[in-house]
Amino acid sequence: MMKLRSCSLIICALPLFLSAFTLAADTDTFHYKETPGPFAVETARYDWHDAKRNRDIPVKIYFPTTGDGPFPVIIFSHGLGGSREGYSYLGNHWASHGYVSVHVQHLGSDSAIWRDVPLAERMTAMRQATLNPQNALNRPLDVAFAIDQLSKLNSDDPLLKHRLDLDRIGVAGHSFGAFTTLAIAGEVFIGPTGNKRSEADSRVKAVIAMSAPVPPNRSQFDLAFSEIKIPCFHMTGTRDVSPIGETKAEDRRVPFDHINGADQFLVTFKEADHMVFSGRLAGQNSGRDAFFQKFILSGSTAYWDAYLKGDTNAKAWLTGGGFATVLGPDGKFEKRLLSASK
Repeated sequence: MMKLRSCSLIICALPLFLSAFTLAADTDTFHYKETPGPFAVETARYDWHDAKRNRDIPVKIYFPTTGDGPFPVIIFSHGLGGSREGYSYLGNHWASHGYVSVHVQHLGSDSAIWRDVPLAERMTAMRQATLNPQNALNRPLDVAFAIDQLSKLNSDDPLLKHRLDLDRIGVAGHSFGAFTTLAIAGEVFIGPTGNKRSEADSRVKAVIAMSAPVPPNRSQFDLAFSEIKIPCFHMTGTRDVSPIGETKAEDRRVPFDHINGADQFLVTFKEADHMVFSGRLAGQNSGRDAFFQKFILSGSTAYWDAYLKGDTNAKAWLTGGGFATVLGPDGKFEKRLLSASK
């Protein structure tokens, strides 16, 4: 009798157990790694010098201190007026999930252009920096040089020796950094005389472009993005108007619409502005920024896991509706897949 009673209790409890299990499984499916991961994280700063260009390249590196590695590498390019100290919410999060995040500072378009300038003149100083073509030319070269230096660190640096997987490199950036990112991915830049320039680096396997600017000549969009052959995740917001420059919010999707050589993703956050990606947590938009940054962390980590680590579960969550479901009415997620598994 006791055995029958025990069996009955188990049978009665089974639907509740299965229901709870299903709910937990669904939660895991739709909330992909939005909280810090299992790896302890430390940072290191290096001040590199490119003798060929007589140019300094400061970097800040977030890296896991636990785990054997080697870990895939993400190189991050800041926006106009930023520095290696910015976007720490991304560096810490990615490193906690098993990546080495290298934040490059681009002299000439970094925080030095406004730091000692009177408040009323700062926007003018930043505009002048964008008008200097050397800044645009140097940025992708800074990233390529950083990859060269990482090879040296992987050979003999006490902190990072044999801990970098340089066969799995991603690049991400915001605003001017998104320009840098797409340049490394293979965007073709067309000069006034029709001359073409590309700074594509074949060592980079996937990229994330946040608030990417677009070429001024609309008739050249197809040509400008025709040589990008690696996966790209584009991020923007419905209020993502350039503080400096002429890119409108609706134009941020242009790279997504015109890249046809690899898997493409686009998330457009509802009512998010240009600075939501910066890690800004002060001012009137701070609460909303923190809300969207959870999606940024979750979506970007799933993307890196899928395209740098080859994680099929991460790719299934990203491409199969997990991200779109958790995003809900707070944004729109679009994808265009060329891979066999769609």
